[in-house]
Amino acid sequence: MSAIDWLGREGAAPAIAPPATGSRAILPPREEPPVAIDARAPTVAEGPIGETEPAAAGLLPMSMTGLPRSLWSRSDPERLTRLIAEVDPAVPALSALLNTLMLAEADPPEGSRDFLATRVRRLVEVGALDAASALLDRAGPAERPLFETWFDVALLTGRADDPCKALDENPRLTEKVAPRVFCAARNGDWPRAALAFETGRALGDLTGRDADLLERFLSPEAAEELPSLPPPLSPTPLQFVLYSAVGEPLPTTALPRAYATSHLSGDFGWKAQIEAVERLVRAGAVSENRFLGIYTEQEPAASGGVWDRVAALQDFEAALAAGETAEIEETLRAVWPLMLSNDLAVPFARLFGQELAELDLEGRAGRIAAEAALLSDGYEDAAREIEAEGGVLGFLSAIARGEAPQATPSVPHAQPIAQAFAENAAPPDDLAEMARSGRLGEAILRAMTLFGSGAAGNAGDLTDALATFRALGLEDTARRAALQLAILTEEPLR
Repeated sequence: MSAIDWLGREGAAPAIAPPATGSRAILPPREEPPVAIDARAPTVAEGPIGETEPAAAGLLPMSMTGLPRSLWSRSDPERLTRLIAEVDPAVPALSALLNTLMLAEADPPEGSRDFLATRVRRLVEVGALDAASALLDRAGPAERPLFETWFDVALLTGRADDPCKALDENPRLTEKVAPRVFCAARNGDWPRAALAFETGRALGDLTGRDADLLERFLSPEAAEELPSLPPPLSPTPLQFVLYSAVGEPLPTTALPRAYATSHLSGDFGWKAQIEAVERLVRAGAVSENRFLGIYTEQEPAASGGVWDRVAALQDFEAALAAGETAEIEETLRAVWPLMLSNDLAVPFARLFGQELAELDLEGRAGRIAAEAALLSDGYEDAAREIEAEGGVLGFLSAIARGEAPQATPSVPHAQPIAQAFAENAAPPDDLAEMARSGRLGEAILRAMTLFGSGAAGNAGDLTDALATFRALGLEDTARRAALQLAILTEEPLR
């Protein structure tokens, strides 16, 4: 973490140098008129001292992330918003980094009016609705710029009471009629809901699918005589909730990841619950412990597809609990390919990797255990225990220790990864300058984009991305991302 100026590298000049001793002219003279233009008292802004600006709200303080408060402040707001919307983390380590950036306490870019909403929308997109909701609560969402985002998050998490109460107290929070009708009905004020509905429809402010769904929502008896509505390709959160309320719930498999959270409760069946938690744990939106809890909730009553994964993981966990080495090896060889092929290897490794590192397993099972340990949170300790001077495991253990590998095996991406950990590796000049000029968050996002390009086959971009992470003090991210890319794309263990 000492590799960048804002973390206090010894001998490095700070981003804003202090004035020289004895200097007098530090700032240019202010160009102000010599007299006031009228006798009125000037307007003075008021606010509690020490209170965090809502737009800078975050769940992770600087002491936890190591990121400066000026993370975003000098970037262009439009460019930054576009980068946040477009970045596509190629491995789980970068998904975790993106979530950290979105949750970090940091000043918004100058001139931005809705940067907090941008951060929340990205959290919603990956399915991290609890984090998005907590971030909104921290900022105070009962304001017009944030209300609609707050309302959508609340609908998807089943916590619409607070935004509906806020809307009831201040109808100016939104110009849309549909939320007012929904909240009035939800609060039991059916006459007001019906009046708002009829008025909105008569004025043309409530049309299309919203009007059709709310008509059925307000008049269940009449809805029984109406034909079913075709499912929309891209429903809004309110439409999604209304479909369920009128007895026509929408499947979530083809919808954005955020909608999968509604199936975590198990109300739509265990299979839907399993598929939902798989989608969310891949993006780091739920913990691996919740993933394991849902996977082991019942015994699979069928086979094929998701049931094979569930049965294999349950068999492995039972063998691990029994401590029978032969059974552990057999079940590990069965479950690992299923986890790999369904992008669940990292959650699996975080659950069991460190425990597997303590076992003395033979053959292919031993190799799988070593790689699972290198994908776990204890990857650095596992690297010290791996007895391998060369080959793939030697290469991986060197990366886990942050060292340049002595040899490069013939596995995907090995060469550009090795080059990023060499002593002479350096970030691209433009990204280094970007970080030095106070655009650190933007530099990190661009490095994540470079990593995605490198994972797709552009070796130079991969080296540049990893070298940038290391130069910016994100050593843990660099090592995890390199290990995950090397292990998850290695064909022989599939």
